[in-house]
Amino acid sequence: LGTLYRYFPSKVHLLVATMQDQLERLHGTLRKRPPAGERAAERVAETLMRAFFALQSEPDLADAMVRALTFADRSASPEVDQVSRQTTAIILDAMGQDDPTPEQLSAVRVIEHTWLSALITWLSGRASIAQVKADIDTVCRLIDLTEATPGERRRTAEDGRRQQKTGERRR
Repeated sequence: LGTLYRYFPSKVHLLVATMQDQLERLHGTLRKRPPAGERAAERVAETLMRAFFALQSEPDLADAMVRALTFADRSASPEVDQVSRQTTAIILDAMGQDDPTPEQLSAVRVIEHTWLSALITWLSGRASIAQVKADIDTVCRLIDLTEATPGERRRTAEDGRRQQKTGERRR
């Protein structure tokens, strides 16, 4: 235990570093086996669900890592920032985007926030896997809006509203 604390000043630092390591491994796996969707939004949603299922395999560790990430103080800012950069890189790779626009980066940040929130609600037992998937699919549609012309944006938004209504009726 003493050796660990030589490298990590606190349990929070250790858990955030573990999250970073898991994301790096996931990124490597995704590069070997990229998501298959035609649209960037589909690929990102598939990628985030694969990440979710990887974390789901060890829910206690996932819970500890997410709590550490969420409640880390300023002393862990560099590690938290690295997790965010790693998550951004994973999403951009899934999008097939090397040079994102400011609008796309904004969408990626919203997607990251939603993914983390979905993890928290699932880990606390307040959301089902189906709800997590629905939220991830919904937020990933933002990507389509950043790539579309104004007319396509309207159609994409209308399609999203129709899908949402259809999904609500099925529940």
